[in-house]
Amino acid sequence: MITNGWRICVTMGIRLTAEQRKKQIIHKATTLFARYGFDRMTVKMLASACGITEPALYRHFSGKEKLYDEVLKSLESKVKVGDLKEDLAAENNVEGILYLVAQHIFSTYLGHSELSRLLLYSSLEKHSMSGRVFDMVRAPYIKVLGDTLARLMKKRKIRKVNTVITARCFVGMVMDCTMGQNLWNRMQSRQFKPEVVMKNNIPIFARGLMIQARKK
Repeated sequence: MITNGWRICVTMGIRLTAEQRKKQIIHKATTLFARYGFDRMTVKMLASACGITEPALYRHFSGKEKLYDEVLKSLESKVKVGDLKEDLAAENNVEGILYLVAQHIFSTYLGHSELSRLLLYSSLEKHSMSGRVFDMVRAPYIKVLGDTLARLMKKRKIRKVNTVITARCFVGMVMDCTMGQNLWNRMQSRQFKPEVVMKNNIPIFARGLMIQARKK
């Protein structure tokens, strides 16, 4: 009857239903995976965070891999590139396109820091689920930008490039900025806001793609 009902039940000491317990486990697992990574996060840690025993947790999830998969499924809905795809289809200016992509990434990842953390840990740990994290977190942006660049290339709006490599480089640059926000802010007295990063970097990247007029 109430959104996030399991949280209310936990606070009031009410026994959770199976569905409420499952949601609680996924929520806690998301926090712990993002904090410790796949390798360091243990079932024992998760059971303790949920206030249940390990056998009780295993009644809901068969193992850590299955649990991680469920966490990714719950986060997948946060990476919504459908609206971005529509906006890009109506834009023919390469600089405007790059701004749209960057703004969407910043909005998504600064609003959901666990996405960046999971991507960072997956690249370091190289566990069996790493590819799935990349496919969910980063690949959608690479695909939509690559397709848009290919469209502009056909219209001779930009010079010939490898659209996959170009899209991967740009998306990687923007995502690196999102993951580095807190680090930069601690190391330097001046804070680099997303708007400042985009204003500085995007024109440089866009000029590299534009077709230069021939000198007479």
